Amino acid sequence: MKRIGEYRKLFGTEETSTLKELKTSYRNLVKEWHPDKFQDGDAKAEEAEEMSRVVIDGYKFLVGIAPETKQANLPTYEKTISQSGIADYLHKGLLLEVTFGDGMTYEYYGVSKNVYLKFHNSEKQVRFAKRSIFHQYLYRLAKDSKMEEA
Repeated sequence: MKRIGEYRKLFGTEETSTLKELKTSYRNLVKEWHPDKFQDGDAKAEEAEEMSRVVIDGYKFLVGIAPETKQANLPTYEKTISQSGIADYLHKGLLLEVTFGDGMTYEYYGVSKNVYLKFHNSEKQVRFAKRSIFHQYLYRLAKDSKMEEA
């Protein structure tokens, strides 16, 4: 959740900001921090290189959790969580990363260690996740192995 707050602060956006507002903020930040604006050897050149990476990563991340993106991808998400078994999962801090049998990997934010342990120890993990994780936590598509192969 800290990551979300940091990116929203960088872009000057709110939870209710639209994709159009996010895109406008992204373009302004890219213009401000584009590495080509600075000469080689300029002290700001390295900072601009790093900031441009942060801006691009932040934009991709915020687009991934935007309500419009989630709504557009809802049929695919529903198909994945209802028809594909869980192939693998990893819990780090409050982030649960779940890879499904169809190659899709979703990140769920704010999943406590207590909830993770209940999920991990459940005899029916998919059933537990459907009831307690998949629609309860903020999520985004992290990886789509089908898209990476193309």
